[in-house]
Amino acid sequence: MEKLLSSWQPRLLALAAAAAGDDGAHDTNHLHRVWRNASQLMTDHPEADSLVILAACYLHDLVNLPKNHPERHLASRQAAVLARSELSALGFPAEKLDAVAHAIETHSFSAALTPTTIEAQIVQDADRLDALGAVGLARMFYTAGRMGCALAHPEDPLALNRAPNDKAYSLDHIDVKLATLPGTMQTAAGRRLGESRLQDLYDFRDTFVAEWASQ
Repeated sequence: MEKLLSSWQPRLLALAAAAAGDDGAHDTNHLHRVWRNASQLMTDHPEADSLVILAACYLHDLVNLPKNHPERHLASRQAAVLARSELSALGFPAEKLDAVAHAIETHSFSAALTPTTIEAQIVQDADRLDALGAVGLARMFYTAGRMGCALAHPEDPLALNRAPNDKAYSLDHIDVKLATLPGTMQTAAGRRLGESRLQDLYDFRDTFVAEWASQ
């Protein structure tokens, strides 16, 4: 299996790289990290098809629309259709195409679809783990900057006396979305890792708010 994975990985990466835009939060390094997360999660699930997971990890952002795009929720479905076509042209095992497409379609938070296979569950968890922890924090601020958001509310960074708004203030995104991710994880290992990485975000926020308030 390792030989098979090694033979497909560069071809999958080439497909992804050809479709990549200028979004540094969804570049090829993100794909490598998602695959690494998935590989870690697979240790608890030897029954999972690693080739399906590899393909879905590298092609899940084949169509990547901006976070504020009105059709963002459709991007994963479009990516699944495109991935099926591209993989078929490369001679990817036909009997695995449905599984890859399902994993890609259901990985997205915006799409709000439920993964029904262990492969899709692992891919969804692996992608969400990259939104947490130190890298997730960097991706959060990077994406917010591209969307023109402020770092935090000037007087109430923790939204204690206002409704949180992550479209205006980047720091609000922790409570609006990122804090919810561990509870959505499909695997036990994903939940454990998610909770640990979420704590990293909370620790950072405490330090950030202390410095922010001192200005």
